[in-house]
Amino acid sequence: MSRAQDWDAELLQQAIAARARAYVPYSRFAVGAALLTGDGRIFLGCNVENASYGLTCCAERVAIFKAISEGVREFQAMAVVADTPEPVSPCGACRQVLVEFAPGMRLILGNLAGASRVTTPAELLPGFFGPQQMVGTGASPEGGDGPARDAAGAKGEGSEGCAS
Repeated sequence: MSRAQDWDAELLQQAIAARARAYVPYSRFAVGAALLTGDGRIFLGCNVENASYGLTCCAERVAIFKAISEGVREFQAMAVVADTPEPVSPCGACRQVLVEFAPGMRLILGNLAGASRVTTPAELLPGFFGPQQMVGTGASPEGGDGPARDAAGAKGEGSEGCAS
């Protein structure tokens, strides 16, 4: 078994555990996510619903936002799990957030039956809007601490550490 497959199995199990914490009184559609950071930490996320449905936050974004709030900006892999017939797929909002912070990150999508598939945020959202569109517009994140990554995960962010 490769190092990436070892991480995949661990992250899938962590995502299943996170799923158990989901607050989903309206849809009953629980999702869990486990995010592996560049320094080896794992941040968990579950979806949190709200009666004002637009305020609901998905598991993927919860995990990313937890890591960002702790100062982490490098991500290697994320597993996402739900009780779906096929491996779950992130919604559009989550795809946009994932592609902004780690377009080349290993993304393991799974279900409770044990099926999974591996992709990247950039593969899930081709032609995505990102920091590269703002370069030279006066709104460029180049001077700030924004992600400013390319589709391959510049500086290796999200692209090393999992592959063997």
